[in-house]
Amino acid sequence: MRDTVITPPTPMRVPDILTQAPHRLLFFAGTCAVLTSMTWWALQLASLRYGWGHWPQPPVPPAWGHALLTVYGMLPLFMFGFLLTVFPRWLDRPALPRRRYVPVAGAVFGGYLLAHAGLLGSLALLRAGVLLIAIGYGVALVTLAQVLAASTARQAHAWSCLAALAVGSGGLIAGLAALFGAPPVAMTLAIRLGVFGFLLPIYFSVCHRMIPFFSANVIAGYRMWRPRASLVLAWTLLTAHVALELAGAQAWRWLADAPLALLFAAHALMWRPWRARRPGLLLALHLAFAWLPVAFALYALQSAWQLVTGETVLGLAPLHVLTIGYFGSMLVAMVTRVTQGHSGRLLQMGAVPWLCFVLLQGVVVLRVRAELGSDSYRWLVIAAAGWLIAFAPWVLRSAWIYLTPRADGKPG
Repeated sequence: MRDTVITPPTPMRVPDILTQAPHRLLFFAGTCAVLTSMTWWALQLASLRYGWGHWPQPPVPPAWGHALLTVYGMLPLFMFGFLLTVFPRWLDRPALPRRRYVPVAGAVFGGYLLAHAGLLGSLALLRAGVLLIAIGYGVALVTLAQVLAASTARQAHAWSCLAALAVGSGGLIAGLAALFGAPPVAMTLAIRLGVFGFLLPIYFSVCHRMIPFFSANVIAGYRMWRPRASLVLAWTLLTAHVALELAGAQAWRWLADAPLALLFAAHALMWRPWRARRPGLLLALHLAFAWLPVAFALYALQSAWQLVTGETVLGLAPLHVLTIGYFGSMLVAMVTRVTQGHSGRLLQMGAVPWLCFVLLQGVVVLRVRAELGSDSYRWLVIAAAGWLIAFAPWVLRSAWIYLTPRADGKPG
């Protein structure tokens, strides 16, 4: 069975179609951001590697701009699209009206674009953009908190996601403070909180709920395994990871990272990926999750090696195994799954998402190579270009789906 052929909408209908559901609008913004972030970063890296004197340099250290807008701009656009769609479903509440999610998309995506314009040399635009993103976070936080407060359902996953969003909002404010002249440690705090107190808790909470659920829906005799204590333990250990980092005790960080690697590995095994070979969408979710224990095993090895020898090894390789391997791969798998299901299409991975997913695994290897070999900047440029090549077809396909009516003719 093939997807129904969709007649292209007239330009007048596009805004109405795009705003019919939170995931449509925010996923569309996210797909645009996926290419925007890495295009700027690839050009910035190339300017440093090849000495492009004409390329406008950012008003802050380039790594600040890359980290801040990737962590708080690009990936959260997809997360907001997902959470504003599923929160009411998780909590037995009615779907959110447009007036509750369109402002979130407008502020976060508008601020993201404005901030990227600022990275071309304007500190004022960069500050204004990040401030607008922070306003969008505030609207999203209030909206999701009201949905949760109105529900009588006990929902640990919703609480975990809402707590992570609160942490992320605080981290974003710290990053904004750094842009306005606060000590550089404020940006360090922002990035650490963004990765380990915001993105990772939301990613893990969603995986903890959805991967066993999706598996049970399609695998005969599958028994869901999602102990609630895992969320508490993950939060505790991630808090310890951040605290040790900020205290400058990286040599002792293995005390948190080794248990995290074991915790995530236990979930990967207990979810029995060998039984999830079909459909491809389910397999991709399990494969993406497998990067998470690998990342923290590398973090633990890095920390233990520093404790024993006093030497720092691996550089930023563990971070990028986490961000590109886990965050990036899970983004493709989960967003494709939601996009297919909510557009009235078959729950299949398809050739274009698979191409993106497979190429992205190669990007992980390229980024690790940049940390472990010579001529690091050359390999950083290659990895950034690889990201663009991997995502471009997926972005175009996804954007077309968000801009056209559902294949089954239903609303949403």
